[in-house]
Amino acid sequence: MSSFTAILEPDAKGMLHFPVPTEWGNAPVRVKAELQPLSGEGNGPSGLNKGFGCMRGLISMSPDFDSPLEDFKDYAP
Repeated sequence: MSSFTAILEPDAKGMLHFPVPTEWGNAPVRVKAELQPLSGEGNGPSGLNKGFGCMRGLISMSPDFDSPLEDFKDYAP
């Protein structure tokens, strides 16, 4: 099994095409994909998120993050 990361541009019909290793011939191929658009703020020139602040707005904590947990109420002072 091989894995790779590729940045693909859709053709005029919106289809993505990627190369298959020649040693695989015309055998069927299983593809697992995670599609992620590369446009927008925080994307570097290569389209990959890099640098300080590139994940801004993508990670958040719940408002009650620091609240005491019910599971540990017996151990509270």
